[in-house]
Amino acid sequence: MPISVTCQCGKFYSLKDEFAGQLVTCPGCGVNFQVGNPQPYSQPPVVPGYGLPGAPPRYQQPAQQFTGDPAFNRNKFLLNQKMLTINEKYVVCDENGNPILYIERPAHLLRNLGAVLAGIVGGALVAAFFILLASVLPESIRFIPGVLAPVGFITVLLVLIILLQQKRHVTVYRDESKQSPLLTIFQDKKFELIAATFTIRDAQGVELARFRKNYLYNLFRKQWECYTPDGRVICKAKEDSIILSLLRRLIGPLFGILRTNFIFLQGETENVIGEFNRKFTIQDCYVLDMSADYQQTLDRRLAVAMGVMLDTGERR
Repeated sequence: MPISVTCQCGKFYSLKDEFAGQLVTCPGCGVNFQVGNPQPYSQPPVVPGYGLPGAPPRYQQPAQQFTGDPAFNRNKFLLNQKMLTINEKYVVCDENGNPILYIERPAHLLRNLGAVLAGIVGGALVAAFFILLASVLPESIRFIPGVLAPVGFITVLLVLIILLQQKRHVTVYRDESKQSPLLTIFQDKKFELIAATFTIRDAQGVELARFRKNYLYNLFRKQWECYTPDGRVICKAKEDSIILSLLRRLIGPLFGILRTNFIFLQGETENVIGEFNRKFTIQDCYVLDMSADYQQTLDRRLAVAMGVMLDTGERR
């Protein structure tokens, strides 16, 4: 007796009863699901040695089933950055090139230019005050306001820029209409001296995780940390090789041959669960591949958010 099944993408199939309980792949969207169970899930890898005496069960079951937005229910994401735009914009596609997400990080160009302009004007007024003060003071102490003039200019310039500039949050939308925000990456601080931190929240405002990068550590090898709100490290993303990292700092990207790629490490371990690689193309195109994370230890929403920050957060 034929079995009627419907994939999450809406496609309907009539299968022979011999497929009951088996895993099938939808030709339309590429998602794996079990016949008789409409909830799709990614098939974990076959355990090496299956069939031998004393071998473990054939499949290692995933630690958790995905129940979130179907756009994130996959292991591979293609991030394509739009060129010639003021704001940083990305179209995220599935493996077949179909758009599934749209991401934007506003530059707030006019607001931030205004902050710089205000800083220059404010600093100039302070410097002019000290110069005027030096002209009326005795010659023996005239050098004091002369030293304070450039110091005051730089101080006021930086303070006004920090106070007036706009934070650059990142928003993940369902599509380019921007009607349905799914995720927001909030920039925690305007001024980042040693470390930059970001808070990731879903559409309901629930805090999912936080990102952190250390500028001092980045001098040798770029690294980002993702941790829970209570401080537990979920994963780390760092440049794929310390040797390649040092070469990039010595001779640069070498026309794209030494382009910066990242690996995702599980928690505090060195277990690789994903990769974020830049394609060798003129445009900025990236592949986020989390296939190694068959247990789904990293929320795919956080993986996508981390991938975006590895590009825009590093000003690549």
